[in-house]
Amino acid sequence: MADEPRPTVRARRLGSELRRLREAAGKGTDDAAQALACSRAKISRIETGASGVRRLDLGILLDLYGVRDREREALEALSRESKKRGWWHDYGDTIPSAYVDVLGLEDDARYIRMWQTMVVPGLLQTRRYARALLEANPAAVRPERIDQLVEIRMERKEVLAKPDPARFWAIIWEPALRCPVGGPDVHREQLAHLAEMAQLPNVTLQVVPLDVGATAGACGAFVMYGFSDSPTPGAVFLETLTSSHYLEQQGELDGYGLVFEYLRSAALDPMKSLDMIAAIAAET
Repeated sequence: MADEPRPTVRARRLGSELRRLREAAGKGTDDAAQALACSRAKISRIETGASGVRRLDLGILLDLYGVRDREREALEALSRESKKRGWWHDYGDTIPSAYVDVLGLEDDARYIRMWQTMVVPGLLQTRRYARALLEANPAAVRPERIDQLVEIRMERKEVLAKPDPARFWAIIWEPALRCPVGGPDVHREQLAHLAEMAQLPNVTLQVVPLDVGATAGACGAFVMYGFSDSPTPGAVFLETLTSSHYLEQQGELDGYGLVFEYLRSAALDPMKSLDMIAAIAAET
């Protein structure tokens, strides 16, 4: 039997919002199922993003949950968008499924906040730096796919340059800046690119120096995605060599938001962070 299609990020976001609204309205899955004249299993599939929801059914659920005006319009728009293909689908199965999630989250995000411990964030990488990273990881990346993955990584960066771009805030641990990925020339080029990207009005860059000692970032690297102006993120993405995790429970989101605030306080301010980047470049 063929594997079932993986739910898209937008479908999961819509399902998660519908579950949140149902619970806030004090309704059970049986209430939603009765309203749609369907099974509770179908409601579960909708709320996990595994099954789409028709426009008429969405309207019935939103009426049941008492959703009105701007919030209703936003959910209807998200439902329409959940049926569209992103630019990354043109690359077919070249892209690992976990990476597809990242691309979908980035494309929709109003803001992106990241803590990175070992490498420069993907949205700030140069072409040569990205290639060197991919070539250094044959356990996860087949050599014949490297060219396409580099192109995808470069195309990702458009989220920072498009009209009304995402607001990007990256906090980077000092060792990530000192690691000579690709050799001295690539390293210097990457540091110069970081300084250049930090000049964009929608980019904030901070560095946590080694001499700070232990930080809240011991939990490892993570990315938070916000889909509205709320300071609470809408999703947190974690990735390892063999798996990825997409977090959306309120308690989890609040926890990572708090960790980011601790890291922001521990980091150098943006100007001093640029000074450190320049100092590291001068040593390279």
